[in-house]
Amino acid sequence: MADVKVEDVGARACLVEVEDALVAAALATWVRAAGLAAHEVVPAARTVLLDGVDPVAVREALRGWATDHASRPGPLVRVEVDYTGPDLARVADHWGCTSQEVVELHTSVEFTSTFCGFAPGFAYLAGLPVERAVPRLDSPRTRVPPGSVALADTWCGVYPSASPGGWLLIGVTDARLWDVGRPQPALLAPGTRVRFEVAG
Repeated sequence: MADVKVEDVGARACLVEVEDALVAAALATWVRAAGLAAHEVVPAARTVLLDGVDPVAVREALRGWATDHASRPGPLVRVEVDYTGPDLARVADHWGCTSQEVVELHTSVEFTSTFCGFAPGFAYLAGLPVERAVPRLDSPRTRVPPGSVALADTWCGVYPSASPGGWLLIGVTDARLWDVGRPQPALLAPGTRVRFEVAG
């Protein structure tokens, strides 16, 4: 298939390279739904690592895969946000609009969790158009409060716990992003669709 490259990583694993994070998330979702035997399916920004697989079987399966049908809709999670982040005005200035318009645009986008990293429960959410990309802070904060909703480049993310960070903070949520007591600890696991809403 065009735009897909498969590299063997040992005898029982392979790395599939695709064009972007949304395609990687779609492929990971498809692999799980298709029942392709794999111990682990790990999507990233432009790759999907399949561990515990037969690379030959992976190549064969990918012949029947196409991105236009691969992205079976994942579950939808709605996250209420108090849009009072310290960088909201900075984002508005970068976009050339008002803070209220930032909120309206952010809540109008359906994001997709493409992969998790950085901290348990931190999902990299794709969906912002490229013209809305924002820079990171020149100097990261030493402590970002848990639940902070943030933007960097075209990514959106929610900090699950207090940690250093250089993303622009536009709001905060009470949603529990990581809970080991749940069957699936990560609220925004890869493939999850995410809509942000103004907290009532």
